[in-house]
Parts: sequence; structure tokens; C-alpha cells
Amino acid sequence: MPDTDDKTLITEALAGSQDAYKVLVERHRPAIYHIVFKFVREKEATADLVQETFMKAFASLETYRSEYKFSTWLYRIAANSAIDFLRKQRIRTLSLDATSEDFDGRSEFDVPDLTYHPERDFEEHEKKISIQDAIDSLPEKYRQVILYRHKDDRSYDEIAEALNIPIGTVKARIFRARELLKKKLKSM
Repeated sequence: MPDTDDKTLITEALAGSQDAYKVLVERHRPAIYHIVFKFVREKEATADLVQETFMKAFASLETYRSEYKFSTWLYRIAANSAIDFLRKQRIRTLSLDATSEDFDGRSEFDVPDLTYHPERDFEEHEKKISIQDAIDSLPEKYRQVILYRHKDDRSYDEIAEALNIPIGTVKARIFRARELLKKKLKSM
């Protein structure tokens, strides 16, 4: 069973095979751990999130669409779980007991707006425009692979198939495109 492909294992798992579930977990656990750890950087939290990822995936396994790679679907669940975890870590709390008095002696909550940063928002906007301009200025063969890889989040195999070129060519073009982008963005 360890040599069985993911699609067959998924079919067997949906039919109730616990062995199929085990093989899928063992096959994908190291990559899922690596992805989650890159976000979280804590071993204990990572282990919990890996387990959560598989629980979510297997709970919604019937929604998986076989035209996509199972690993890509699973990686997306892992990344989303890690991002949700990080968001929960950053939630600021407000004590309902802490009040301040205004000039009339009334009690009120003084809640700062931490989301509005016009300078940062402007810089982010300018940065996005600069990056898009740099991408747009790339030769077509480099622009294609960069957009497939980073905008559409496609794997090297998927890009090679879409462009009908060898995977080695895809890797070389992505490397070259990134180098060109670095040069262009440094000069901006």
C-alpha cells in the first residue's frame, strides 16, 4: 500500500480504509510539518497544527477535487491553519473594566485605531506598483513563469505542463526571472 498513488488512497480512505488514511498521513506529514514550522517557528505548536491540518483535510476529503494534486490541496490547508494560528496570537484584548474619564467626568473607552497608517499604506501601494512594473518589463518567457509560480501558485510540474517545456527549463527561467527582478527592483 505505501507504493499506491494518492488518488487511489483517497478513494480507499473515503470507502473507510484506515490503512489508506495512515499511508496518506505518513507520506505527507514531513512536508506539512516543514510548511507549518516555517510560519510558526515553535515545535509544539507546529505538531498541533500538523495534526489539525490532517483532521481538517480528512473531515472534508469528499470536497477534494482530483484534477488538482492532493499535496497542493493539503499544503493550502496547512498554510491556512498556520496563518489562522498566527492571527489568533496577535489579537489584542481590551479590558471592559478599564475606563478613562473625559473632561465632563464621564467614563468612556479609549480605543486607539491601530489599523490606519497612511505612510505605510502608501509605501505598500508604491511597492506593489514597482513590483508589478518590474514583472511587466520582463521578457515574455520569464514573465510567464513568474506569474504562474508566484501569482497562480503553481508547481514546477504544472508550469512545465502548461507551457509544454521541460521542468529544467522552468526552473532555469524562474531563477533567471528572479535575478532580473532583483536587479530591476534595486535600481528603482
